[in-house]
Amino acid sequence: MNYYELAILKSPLTPLTYQSENEIEIGKKVLVKLARMKKLCEAVVLKKVEKPTFKCVDIQELTQEYYNLQMLETSKFISTYYVCSIGEALSSYSPFNEELEEDFDEKSFDSNIKLSKKQEEAFIFLKEKKQALLFANTGSGKTEVYIKTIEKHLNEQKQAVLLMPEISLTPQMQKRLEKVFHTSVAIWHSKVTKKKKKEIIQALLSGKIRLIAGARSSLFLPFKNLGVIVVDEEHDESYKSDSKPRFQTKDLAIYLSKKYDIQLILGSATPSASSFNKIPYYRLKETFFETKRAIEFDDSDANLSPKTIQKINKTLQENKQVIVFLPTRANFKYQICTSCGKSVECPYCSVSMSLHKNDLALKCHYCGYAQQIPQTCPSCNTGIIHNLRVGTAQIEEELNNLFPNKVIKRFDRDEIKTDTKLKAVLNDFNNNKIDILVGTQMLSKGHDYHNVKLAVVLGIDSVLNMNSYKAREKALSLLIQIAGRSGRKGEGEVIVQTKNQEFFEYFFTQADYKEFLEEELEFREELYPPYVKMARILFAHANGLKVKDELDKYVNILKQNNSIEVVGFGQCAIFKLANKYRYEVIIRSKSIKAILTALHGINSTMATIDMDTNY
Repeated sequence: MNYYELAILKSPLTPLTYQSENEIEIGKKVLVKLARMKKLCEAVVLKKVEKPTFKCVDIQELTQEYYNLQMLETSKFISTYYVCSIGEALSSYSPFNEELEEDFDEKSFDSNIKLSKKQEEAFIFLKEKKQALLFANTGSGKTEVYIKTIEKHLNEQKQAVLLMPEISLTPQMQKRLEKVFHTSVAIWHSKVTKKKKKEIIQALLSGKIRLIAGARSSLFLPFKNLGVIVVDEEHDESYKSDSKPRFQTKDLAIYLSKKYDIQLILGSATPSASSFNKIPYYRLKETFFETKRAIEFDDSDANLSPKTIQKINKTLQENKQVIVFLPTRANFKYQICTSCGKSVECPYCSVSMSLHKNDLALKCHYCGYAQQIPQTCPSCNTGIIHNLRVGTAQIEEELNNLFPNKVIKRFDRDEIKTDTKLKAVLNDFNNNKIDILVGTQMLSKGHDYHNVKLAVVLGIDSVLNMNSYKAREKALSLLIQIAGRSGRKGEGEVIVQTKNQEFFEYFFTQADYKEFLEEELEFREELYPPYVKMARILFAHANGLKVKDELDKYVNILKQNNSIEVVGFGQCAIFKLANKYRYEVIIRSKSIKAILTALHGINSTMATIDMDTNY
């Protein structure tokens, strides 16, 4: 009899020991019985072990699927660093299939793309550095550099993966890639059907498909010979998984690149402070089209000010298109001064405080400091702190009333639920069948709109004033990304409704984003990532008293640990969600080992751990 330690897929359980009369290879996917489960469970063989002292259950079935050594090693890393079970980590992967015959087509590709002198320099820099950041202005042609790099690896008979935030997987990018790589490229994201996904995996394993362009899950496909990983729009927060395991795709790509000798390119016009700090970069500034972009600021309190309406009207009369942007955050209530645009900051943490309506208080989620909602603004002493709420549906309605003869469409997650809808709306917009597109972050994701003359940015103050150490970075990055959508070939205008003109104007018109990142890193030293590690522990339960007790218990334990700092704890911004009461603790430490030891010490069914939290 043989004995094996198995990871139960999708289960938080630690590995369990089973027996089999057969010799089974490490990494093999098997089916087993689990107590109190009617259906057989999928599991993965981790290692062969000695006969245990307890009685073992038989492995029921062997499947045709397996996980290779790289998948097993990476899953162990995910399980340790992101604090989850190895079964949960392995569940992210699509396994290999033993039955397939290889049908590897040794064709070569020639994109005929002629790189400019600067692009050629970037291409060489990226190749030599192995892990590098392409810090490229909007319109400077980073996609051409990606394609040339991918082409090089494919011509060496290797595979490539191009990661993009899910919502920027546009028909446009698909066309560009198919033009060069023909049938050797496949698009992969959550809206692709199950049947189509199966076909893509078969083609990837057989060698017919050599390049996958897709969302973060693309990194977990069964690659045999991956030569390059490209992470486009690397600053985008959708690379961080919001369900278990809560990995950051970009950091996993760095791990894979270093461990398995794979070339890595991170690319963005507004790179994250952490990537800028730790990865060598090449700055690509020159743009292909002569674009003049004028920016104007408006400090009106109205959803759409008279000045903004006038601009929209003028643009429409010129038969040009308009995009109106609202951050997702603006769909929630936020506190802001009607005079100076500042929110109420925590006196101890330099982050904005959150409204807790039930307690009629403002609270800091970092240190727990709380105060009454002030009558007047503490920053200017004259303005009144207001609750503001504005959403895409409201703006769409206002615009329909103002411009009844124009075609106005919404472009957000509520409206765009399928891949077909995404393609239809973008095609209509590119074919000038839509006059105004109103949307959230989805609008900022690298779409090329050639007839857009005006970009209207609303609610940006809600991002600047959110209670996160990343607030300034998120707000400025968003503004630059949105502004980059207007005047792609010609003249463009941007109008920003904000009370914080000074901040945006300086970094948008006078300074470079590089200067902002340098200043931001100075501000974060000693306190925030990338100089320290931060994690958030969320406790949630239907019984409010039970979960509060659990929070208090772990806050006491964590406070006794001298290697970490409890930054803050208390109710979450959204205290009750899906009928569960929610509390959080934020901890930080300069030592990765210390923070991971503390996190692995939390043994509670109510707790969810988010290492390298975005909060």
